[in-house]
Amino acid sequence: MKIKKILKRLLHLHPKSVDLSLVRIKRLLKDLKNPERKIENSIQVVGTNGKHSFCTALREIFETANYKVNLNISPSLRKFNERYYFCGKSISDEKLYDLLTEVEKINKDQQITFHEFICACFFLEASRNKSDVNILESGLFFRLDASNVLKKNIASVIMPIGMDHKDFLTKGTIEEIVYEKCSHLLKKSKIFISEQENNVLNKIKKNIAGNSSKKFFFNENYSYKKNINGFTYKDALGKINLPLPNLLGDFQISNVSTAIVTARNLDHFKITDSHIKNAITKIRSEGRLQNITHGKLRKYVSKNNQILIDGAHNSLAANVIKKYLETLNSKKKIFMVLGMMKNKEHKKFIQIFKNKVNSIIALDIPNQTNFIKKEELFKIAKSCGIPSKTENSIEIALKNIAKENENAIIFCTGSLYFAGEILNLN
Repeated sequence: MKIKKILKRLLHLHPKSVDLSLVRIKRLLKDLKNPERKIENSIQVVGTNGKHSFCTALREIFETANYKVNLNISPSLRKFNERYYFCGKSISDEKLYDLLTEVEKINKDQQITFHEFICACFFLEASRNKSDVNILESGLFFRLDASNVLKKNIASVIMPIGMDHKDFLTKGTIEEIVYEKCSHLLKKSKIFISEQENNVLNKIKKNIAGNSSKKFFFNENYSYKKNINGFTYKDALGKINLPLPNLLGDFQISNVSTAIVTARNLDHFKITDSHIKNAITKIRSEGRLQNITHGKLRKYVSKNNQILIDGAHNSLAANVIKKYLETLNSKKKIFMVLGMMKNKEHKKFIQIFKNKVNSIIALDIPNQTNFIKKEELFKIAKSCGIPSKTENSIEIALKNIAKENENAIIFCTGSLYFAGEILNLN
């Protein structure tokens, strides 16, 4: 409760939730005696999708090789503490309370966004937890994101880029998004570029052409190929036959392969084939194609109902998820339970699932403020030609679906916040 009160206060330190600038974060970091300059071996991760899966896979590889990892992710799913991972575990409530209180006192009620404040907190605590590597997932875009305050790193990673957050852009084009994410990556380092759509890849290459960092492109410098027993990974260092990662969806092989190329090609670490083989079978990534096989929500459905959760919220992710749904039992009906935030391309997202889902049940997202109302979401879904309705809660939605379709797949999606709330209910 004490932590929630602090977090609530922090939300009121700036009139906007997002105000793209580095001025305030640099001011606060200076007041904190620049802790970001004290952390070493940093890896900065940008992109639209796959960042979390990449970060958890890379962390697992390093930890399997007995390296200590600090990790900063955003957003959290079930609990704020998830954002701060230091040397083997998420920050405790006690340490989080002390950290937030300390930085709040030093900030002295000066104007700063919530995201900027919590980024400063991570840098401060990371500077005190001497790890072997610091992995930082960028927030909105990168050029003016609060995570972009480092003077040096050992790697930048570009995960798949697509359309998202258009309301924070001037033109709202893919060119603008690629520029914001890639044009200001650090030089004299290494840049690892994941599998991308061809038109996006060309724009990335244009943006980083003048960057002096050594570049590793998918299909040029590393690749993977799925086979009967798993997949084969290949780069200049050689080939490895690997089991499938502990993640649903073939697209996760791509995310994991990007983690592998990063770990294998950083001179600071000694990563063996054995480390990689063991690590990828232990990866856990909550809210990303996660099957709910036990918990409180299971009492609302039959034993034959599958509950699947994914935080997809843009068209790039929707296309990937649709491909996964197409691999499931074609005889089973798929019902989508949908909750989305206001600032998303709702129709573009929903249309992708036409002819794949039998119907959509629109819900409000509990404990959030900037979600699109279920009534509006219902209208959009209906305009896409998909049978739709609204319900008052996830429990009621599950119960009603299961009552008429005890063998159906119930797919809950549309927002990471929505996925987190469902996991908390469970």
